[in-house]
Amino acid sequence: MEDGLIVVLDVGKTLAKLTVWTRAGDVVARETRPNRRIDTGAYIALDVDGIEAWLGETLSAFARLDRIDALVPVGHGAAACIVRDGVLALPPLDYEQPIPAAMASAHAAMRDPFAFTGSPLLPDGLNLATQLHWLQTLHPQAFDDATRILLWPQYWAWRLSGVMASELTSLGCHSDVWRPADATPSDYAQAMGWDRMLPPLRGAGDVLGPIAAEWTACSGLPATTAIHCGLHDSNAALLAARGFAEIAGDEATVLSTGTWFVAMRTPGDGAEADIAVLPAHRDCLVNIDAAGRMIPSARFMGGREIEVLTGLDSRRIDIKPDQPALLAAVAEVVAAGAMILPTFAPGFGPFPDSRGRWIAMPTDEYARRAAVSLYAALVADVSLGLVGASGRVLVEGRFAEAEVFVRALASLRPDVAIYASNAHNDVSYGALRLLNPALRPAEPLQRIAPLEVDVTGYRDAWHRELVRLEPAA
Repeated sequence: MEDGLIVVLDVGKTLAKLTVWTRAGDVVARETRPNRRIDTGAYIALDVDGIEAWLGETLSAFARLDRIDALVPVGHGAAACIVRDGVLALPPLDYEQPIPAAMASAHAAMRDPFAFTGSPLLPDGLNLATQLHWLQTLHPQAFDDATRILLWPQYWAWRLSGVMASELTSLGCHSDVWRPADATPSDYAQAMGWDRMLPPLRGAGDVLGPIAAEWTACSGLPATTAIHCGLHDSNAALLAARGFAEIAGDEATVLSTGTWFVAMRTPGDGAEADIAVLPAHRDCLVNIDAAGRMIPSARFMGGREIEVLTGLDSRRIDIKPDQPALLAAVAEVVAAGAMILPTFAPGFGPFPDSRGRWIAMPTDEYARRAAVSLYAALVADVSLGLVGASGRVLVEGRFAEAEVFVRALASLRPDVAIYASNAHNDVSYGALRLLNPALRPAEPLQRIAPLEVDVTGYRDAWHRELVRLEPAA
């Protein structure tokens, strides 16, 4: 079965994506679906039923392309499904659902220290343990010895194969349920009984089993299609980045861009991450990669902020035809001192308590978007500093083609080699590399040149404004 196709299911926060690949790393087909938020009456949930219906229809179309040998699921973090007696007992909670104050307080009192979990205390449902605690309070009958807690990628692996598993990259994603250095469930998880509800731990690339008969019937996929365990999406992006010679095995940081901008620093060979040096209150955390290594990380909701600042079509800062005009507008923005202060995603990022605002907002559309791009670069620069990024940084994801953004990063970090990936399926490509770690990208990395405009004074003015308006930042 060396010539069959491989499907990657990537259930992100904004979009669900299905990509078909050859084993050589070529994309054959790709389909996407915007994700809905479902109001259950008690809380906002993820659209499991809608995603599943779309998955069946799309796999049916893909089955006609050629023989499909394998499927790998990928999913965003802070999502889990409560399964009992072979069915979904509770719809998975959307992590942007506000948590009642009493529940948030109970969670804060019981959680393990950051030094043990690498998981900061986050707002809404971004700590998985907060969701589980609230759901268990709402529906105690759904949590007993028959209950299984499936992380988001592994839920889809189970639906497709009938085999349950847990997996490190999702367990360790700011969940508060795992201690990465000890490779054990947290004290909190044990006190609540969740450790007994987690299925056996499997590797991200492990085959859980062949596709279930119901899916063979509805999709037309061969009964021999192997369903792999899967992994967390940011860690899939990290795997994709390690396919490049400039990144693999070296001290390097990957900046994954989408709804979230996540900076993940891989320590050099033989080095280990020190959780204690990360400032948890500035949205820093420890991820666990597919090999079980701790990865110092920092995040901010960059794509969401860009959307707020530019309108619903956040592609407007990276759409290709506009790049020359946006680059040309940088000089006007810098000369006018037009800038944006964080944050337009309150509670997140390195400035979680700050209130976003404009200074000297331009009237020209291109200048406004150039200023938004510079803002994203300034916040990204801070996040990179928080994780100790050095040597080389790879920007991947949807905003890697936003030239003002990536070139501003190169200007702000002259001692660091800034690269951008030309791939449009980095997360899916990383999942593909689980099956073939020797796979190397066909397209080389692009070394990013600094802006022609000096932005160091602009950066200094931005930081002075932060200190003036937010002394504690």
